[in-house]
Amino acid sequence: MQSRKRAFVAAAASAALALGGLTALVAGGTAQADTTASARPAAAAPRAFGLGGTPSSGGVKIAYYDQWSVYGNAFYPKNLDTEGIAGKLNVLNYSFENIDPANLTCFEATKASDATNESDPNAGDGAGDAFADYQKSFGADISVNGTADTWNQPIVGNFNQLKELKAKYPNLKIVASLGGWTYSKYFSDVAATDASRKKFVGSCIDMFIKGNLPVQGGFGGAGSAAGIFDGFDIDWEYPGSPGGHVGNHYSAADKANYTALLAEFRSELDAYGAANGGKHMLLTAALPAGQDKIAQIETNKVGQYLDYANIMTYDMHGAWDATGPTNVQEPLYQSPNDPSTPIAPGSEKYSIDHAITAWTTGDSAYGIPGGFPANKITMGYPLYYRGWTGVSAGANHGLYQSATGPASARGLSQTAGIAYYKELGGLVDNASTTYWDPATQSNYFYNGSEFWTGLGAEAVQARADYAHCHGLAGSMMYSLLDLDSSASLFNKIVTATNGSSASCTNPPTTPPTTPPTTPPTTPPTTPPTTPPTTPPAGTCTLPSWSASAIYVNGNQVSWKGHNWQAKWWTTNEEPGTTGQWGVWQDLGAC
Repeated sequence: MQSRKRAFVAAAASAALALGGLTALVAGGTAQADTTASARPAAAAPRAFGLGGTPSSGGVKIAYYDQWSVYGNAFYPKNLDTEGIAGKLNVLNYSFENIDPANLTCFEATKASDATNESDPNAGDGAGDAFADYQKSFGADISVNGTADTWNQPIVGNFNQLKELKAKYPNLKIVASLGGWTYSKYFSDVAATDASRKKFVGSCIDMFIKGNLPVQGGFGGAGSAAGIFDGFDIDWEYPGSPGGHVGNHYSAADKANYTALLAEFRSELDAYGAANGGKHMLLTAALPAGQDKIAQIETNKVGQYLDYANIMTYDMHGAWDATGPTNVQEPLYQSPNDPSTPIAPGSEKYSIDHAITAWTTGDSAYGIPGGFPANKITMGYPLYYRGWTGVSAGANHGLYQSATGPASARGLSQTAGIAYYKELGGLVDNASTTYWDPATQSNYFYNGSEFWTGLGAEAVQARADYAHCHGLAGSMMYSLLDLDSSASLFNKIVTATNGSSASCTNPPTTPPTTPPTTPPTTPPTTPPTTPPTTPPAGTCTLPSWSASAIYVNGNQVSWKGHNWQAKWWTTNEEPGTTGQWGVWQDLGAC
């Protein structure tokens, strides 16, 4: 599996350089595999988490706005207002900020990365786009509040536009995303010791939370960016793994050090919030979906520090396998027809279900203990598509067929084998070229030669149903830059995330007997299995709760005259003692 990246930056690069700005970098998903292990400590009283310190309802919406959107795509923060996006989001991740290789601190620079050269181990060294962040002037026509920037403002650029966006949408939280595919090289170094962690976290809070930007291009200075960011999103790709960008630093010590780095961020953010009116500061992370990489993270420990884990459930297949076979980039379930090689050492292949299960329940084949709270997980939705050309129809309209190479590059994404939604709208919204695979619960798109994989309406609903049935927090979308001007795909995801699943079903267990066809007007359904029965009131027939037992999502027990159901992994957490936001759902008296 290819590493999770978005290589779409050639055009943005030249535009940014012409302006003295940066080019793009690429953000992450999960493509090669992921995994982790360790024993969970006895549960303590749960810390309030989430937006405003409240737990998620299953309808949380998080999305990435890329720093380089203002160049060739002319997708400005104002578009988040005029296209109806900002008012529907809970958290906006501004991506990405880099690590200074010289000082191992957060920093700002105006230097292009060589993000299009995957063989360059130093592609992101010293790169950054301070120009886009706080030095690019916005005219009245592209400004959120309709007022042109002036020469004597403390800051201009995206940061000032985000400030204007927050003024218009006071409930919107904005976090600074650190790292990404190209900028993860030095995370291992900053996490290595207690001193290096404190130095790095302190520098990030000073620069992006306190707003003490370096003076560059006549802008910046003490407090100039204060109040814009509500926390951080950590996008380290990937701790302890060689599966990141070529040249990334990594070591076996990353596993424990990653937990320690999150603990340091949580501690310093809490201290800042307490000193500033008791404000809750957000800490989220973009996390892998492949078991080999998940295995390098302490899944049973990191949840206590994070508000949300944005699992990068996409990029599982793509045209880095240039001649195919074609495949689905974000299968919800593993298909028995999938010709790809299983993930060593197990028989599993990539799927969203395997990823979520590994995080929450564990995966013994990879030594992953699970233990991450399901209601802190957001499922990743790609707003872009991966494709091949020279694909014959075969039995399944191009699915699992050979190809002659990646699909040709489009005008904005500028990379063969990848296209934004706005570049493929006529294909993915056309019933005659849209197909449904019941085994993976995925849409794909085929026009007789080109095969594209990504989200359609049925796939969006299937993933939202899965999230609701498994008690997940909500949805994460990458990246808003990819949308059309009506934000139609975004709105489908928001509607499905805000809804609820009518029934919760098991994954398909047998391959479809007929080739996938164009989807009907309503998503196909799998007959529901018999739901677990809840004993009627007055009888306590379920097994009694045990302090030494381990419980996972869906397990039911009786305790002190009530039946209870676990919402995620737990042990030694007594039902009825942790309030309505605890792990145990009260099913009523028995």
